[in-house]
Amino acid sequence: MKSDIEIAQECKMEPIWKVAESLGMTMDDLDLYGKYKAKISEEYLKKLDAKEDGKLVLVTAINPTPAGEGKTTTSIGLGQAMYKLGKKAVLALREPSLGPCFGIKGGAAGGGMAQVVPMEDLNLHFTGDFHAITSANNLLAAMLDNHIQQGNSLGIDPRRVVWKRCLDMNDRVLRNIVVGLGAKADGMVREDHFQITVASEIMAILCLADDIHDLKERLSKIIVAYNFSGEPVTAADLHAVGAMAALLKDAIRPNIIQTLEHTPAIVHGGPFANIAHGCNSVKATKAALKLGDIAITEAGFGADLGAEKFFDIKCRMAGLHPDCVVLVATVRSLKYNGGVPKDQLTTPNMEALQKGIVNLEKHIENLQKFGVPVVVTLNSFISDTEEETSYIENFCKERNCEFALSRVWELGGEGGKDLAEKVLYTLENKPSHFKPLYQDDLSLQEKMETIAKEIYGAKDVEFTAAAYKELQHLTDLGMGNYPICVAKTQYSLSDDAKKLGRPEGFTLHVREVYAAAGAGFIVFVTGSIMTMPGLPKVPAANNIDVTDDGKIIGLF
Repeated sequence: MKSDIEIAQECKMEPIWKVAESLGMTMDDLDLYGKYKAKISEEYLKKLDAKEDGKLVLVTAINPTPAGEGKTTTSIGLGQAMYKLGKKAVLALREPSLGPCFGIKGGAAGGGMAQVVPMEDLNLHFTGDFHAITSANNLLAAMLDNHIQQGNSLGIDPRRVVWKRCLDMNDRVLRNIVVGLGAKADGMVREDHFQITVASEIMAILCLADDIHDLKERLSKIIVAYNFSGEPVTAADLHAVGAMAALLKDAIRPNIIQTLEHTPAIVHGGPFANIAHGCNSVKATKAALKLGDIAITEAGFGADLGAEKFFDIKCRMAGLHPDCVVLVATVRSLKYNGGVPKDQLTTPNMEALQKGIVNLEKHIENLQKFGVPVVVTLNSFISDTEEETSYIENFCKERNCEFALSRVWELGGEGGKDLAEKVLYTLENKPSHFKPLYQDDLSLQEKMETIAKEIYGAKDVEFTAAAYKELQHLTDLGMGNYPICVAKTQYSLSDDAKKLGRPEGFTLHVREVYAAAGAGFIVFVTGSIMTMPGLPKVPAANNIDVTDDGKIIGLF
């Protein structure tokens, strides 16, 4: 079997202007980044405002194995299948982070015969959006430390600097560092921290901003530190907003590429769902809604993370109304949740499947709480048995869910026709009654307790003293009506990655709370989750190389 990169490199891509032309765009509406990728102009996006929205389909998943369950692959294959059925579908996806590309999980270009291309470009530097976000983040950090060095007229307490530097790479040694060592001219010595770029508040801001004006408004509200009186100091106080916006002026514009079958894909932004809000940009999703009959988007990791944040943060802020949810599962992930070791997931095991299917059951129940109809799709693997597949199908139908077997990895759009038909049936016959899980006027603590109990299945929520104190502080600052974004392990419904299946009666541990005031939400950090991941013992980077003729190999 050919690798993903071999399949992608054999694809005869259309010039991107030709793909865009199928959506009604002209060359004047694009800024080309080579032959096969482009940014969509702001002028064209504004012209779309008067157009009617298409239907919005969210693709999410159950709690995954460490290798992931093919959520992006399913999204891409579904888009390709819609085109085969004569439906004008437009994908709205996230950009990959270099962290997983060189780590263990892989990128976000899909897989097999359901990929977006050019795959190498997308998984590496693409159009430079992540570099722009990293630069803007670190410019703000540099201006903050420079202000302290140059007299500190704002009275910033160096012990209460909350803005972190960032890097789009897994690098655990940067989690906790000391800066300012050396001579007096080298700055004030203080503890500092790095996080991965996809966890930066600027990533979230870029993905939630409507336009440059909104971007600058949000950037101005970023809290970078507190002064000696305990008052917040913002990016606006440091006069950093204009320069940051200048770095982001192109990055805020959505990118357009294509699938292996030339279906249009708008790929923009990329916050992780386990440590950030996990959704592609609002601009990309709204553009897809205007450009197609059906917009297909995805939210990261399991539905307890990405889908909840899509509904409670993105849809709330952007006024989106999802019409259908596709919930991706695999036989191997259900067996993993049933306690089977990673190296035994391809072995038939009905007992483990029956034990682990409670994870799927919980995600179905959770999604139905938001009032959106659910289609369950089983991402097919060669090792799956008919007995296993039939058991899962009957389980889903008993819970009022449409079910489809997806073979898009193997067959591309042709292998997604069954799924596409079930989604179309749902859109036409099962109306969405979408509503967020909680109301704005609940307290921050009540919002956290609602998510923990309703979505995760927790019995209690326990805060460290520092987290509880900050919770009260942020409420006093007038942020009590903000939605919340939970940083949590993706491998379990709980905050303990080892608690698989459907854990119940556990206590969720919140160790840190902080404001992403520009993004407009409050982050709750739970368990042992890290916002700067580390590389595995044998990173994927070991196998990546470039041939003498410039061809990238070993990427996936």
